[in-house]
Amino acid sequence: MSLRTIAAAITLWGVVLLVQLMVAGQVLAEPELSRFLPGIDPGELFADANRIGEAEGEPPAAAVFEDDEQLGFVFLTSDYVNSTGYSGKPIHQLVVLDMDGVVRKVLLVEHHEPIVLIGIPEKRIVAVLDNYIGTNIGQMVRGELGEPKVDVVTGATVTVMVMDDNILRSAIAVARAHHLSGLAPRRKRVGPTASINPDIIAVEDWQTLLDEAAVQQLKLTLGQVNAAFEASGDPLAVKAAEEGPADETFIELYTAIVSIPAIGRSLLGEAEYKNLIGKLEPDQQAILVAGGGRYSFKGSGYVRGGIFDRFQVVQGDALIRFHDYEHKRLRRIAASGAPKLKDVDLFVVPTDQGFDGAMPWQLELLVGRLTGPTKKSFLNFDLLYTPPDKYLIYAQPEVLPAVGLLSWLNADAEDAPLWKKMWVNKLPEVAILLVALSVLTVIFFFQDWLVKRPVLTDRVRVGFLIFTLFGIGWYANAQLSVVNILAVLNALVSGFDWSYFLMEPLIFLLWGSIATALLFWARGPYCGWLCPFGALQELMNRVAKLIRIPQISVSWGFHERLWALKYLIFLVLFGFSLHSLEWAERLAEVEPFKTAIILKFQRTWPFVLFAVAVLVPGLFIERFYCRYLCPLGAALAIPGRLRMFEWLKRYKECGSPCQRCAQECMVQAIHKEGKINVNECLYCLHCQVVYVDDHACPVLIQKRLKRERPSKAAVDGKSAAAQRLADIKAQGKQQVEVIAVSD
Repeated sequence: MSLRTIAAAITLWGVVLLVQLMVAGQVLAEPELSRFLPGIDPGELFADANRIGEAEGEPPAAAVFEDDEQLGFVFLTSDYVNSTGYSGKPIHQLVVLDMDGVVRKVLLVEHHEPIVLIGIPEKRIVAVLDNYIGTNIGQMVRGELGEPKVDVVTGATVTVMVMDDNILRSAIAVARAHHLSGLAPRRKRVGPTASINPDIIAVEDWQTLLDEAAVQQLKLTLGQVNAAFEASGDPLAVKAAEEGPADETFIELYTAIVSIPAIGRSLLGEAEYKNLIGKLEPDQQAILVAGGGRYSFKGSGYVRGGIFDRFQVVQGDALIRFHDYEHKRLRRIAASGAPKLKDVDLFVVPTDQGFDGAMPWQLELLVGRLTGPTKKSFLNFDLLYTPPDKYLIYAQPEVLPAVGLLSWLNADAEDAPLWKKMWVNKLPEVAILLVALSVLTVIFFFQDWLVKRPVLTDRVRVGFLIFTLFGIGWYANAQLSVVNILAVLNALVSGFDWSYFLMEPLIFLLWGSIATALLFWARGPYCGWLCPFGALQELMNRVAKLIRIPQISVSWGFHERLWALKYLIFLVLFGFSLHSLEWAERLAEVEPFKTAIILKFQRTWPFVLFAVAVLVPGLFIERFYCRYLCPLGAALAIPGRLRMFEWLKRYKECGSPCQRCAQECMVQAIHKEGKINVNECLYCLHCQVVYVDDHACPVLIQKRLKRERPSKAAVDGKSAAAQRLADIKAQGKQQVEVIAVSD
């Protein structure tokens, strides 16, 4: 292969990634409001309205008029906030504010929430959100008016909470931008800024932490909760009162920010704190939430849906809900004198939320009460947390003008999109992954040189697999899933939000590289080199071979039929995704990736048991799950058939009669007739190592022996002649000696 071809291929790989990023950024930058306005009747927004102005501003809002009199503004929530719902796609809601800053209309114009599409009538969701109508945003921000009471619909808790948050945050932003109801745009903070003091590390006991407010407490009794529901005015909620003594503890809730060194060491213990700090990114924060009593702040919803829906953290306009992969269950609080509590849990705040550990925040506890077969009434109880000054330092901010590339990288700018902040925050990981992808590209392009050095080839492969498992997998959590494929396929008919990928830079880069690699090498680069779960299987099998665990060779006929299983699994998931993406996501737990890689086996026992169950056969049958069960591998194999190049070399004798490579292929991807099945090949390069080894490949062995025969014959012939000459000389010497004696 010429250097020109190699350079062109590498350039193509880079261009594909760059174009994807540029197109995605452009798509995100374009507001969605203009897409929905043409289908809206002005009279639907205000009774007397007869026209809607152009969408203006960044983010945009459109003025609504009766002739020349402006009645208010209409805007789209998803233009202002990250409105991604349970489906992983944005929820689009139109909100109307009048000139007094009062909400006049809420319209759910587009969504892809499976529970609403399939299980719950949309009108029930809309009826819940109508509670915002009549709310004065300015009065609510100033504390003169409480937030609207939103009754969360059972079975759609996460969806309703996201919609509620979208309306609230976007309405505040619009009211500030247009000076409605006495609000004004936020001013930049001036003067000393607080930050966490890393030098204070002294461990304190539990009572000291409580006394200095490093740990905040909320204690509710049954009587207090029942009284709160009575005050809400919901007769059904009052009727469903909690039974028991009024002074019985309903919940005893504690919280603290444990990324502050002294607090973290005190509450977590030295070992757990070091483990946490090793996982946190720069400026990323973590909180501890612990509780006891009749009510659990965790509930069980996170087991089914992956989101903790009984509490949330609020700081400024940011509302943070935690996923199960951001959570770790602890056995106890390490501080001396701490109570023994039923739930002790650690939560890592996502970096894209901009959470400031040195600023006040509050934990909102959501308490629900069943008021009907499918209806609940909810109340919020707030626990305010302010980091003690003892653990903070104050300094005047240094402001430097940002120019050129530095300006683009300024993720703290007010107009910086959220995806840019994510990329800037993950620049080190992005750089490392790009280097790894470049190394892998070099390996494939120069494989002919590498495979001539079998020991080096093996060491390079093992080293890369270790990096994939520990770096890409357990550290960065960049494990791809068939759910990503289903989302793309579903988007072909429902529209796709690029932010779903751009919010995860490493996932985006991996998918971009896979799209390119499919044209060159089919599924092999990802499944064989970049999949953390695949790396885990292969490394475990190598250890199994070292300790002499017997390996099972599956008969070809049975093996070939088992291939079909993973394709059937993928087709079932795809079929369910067309009907309900939610169900498809649940069934996608057939992939143990989330348990083994994302959550590192820290999950409820049924999931852990399943993950172990698919790993154990891999000790006896190399890459067992990849061979027969992986729906992601099946999904990648289908477009992989479009590859443009055949870089795995074969001899005409391969398969007839030689079966060496077929017998040694780790996933049995080589047919008896010698053909490599690219749908199953993981591109481990072992067959290419054999291909160039004249002591392993029977074809080359024969050629080598033919070369060696003439040389050996020549050597043997020369030896015989020399021996005959020596014999003649010896005979001549004997004759001379005989003559001498006779004389």
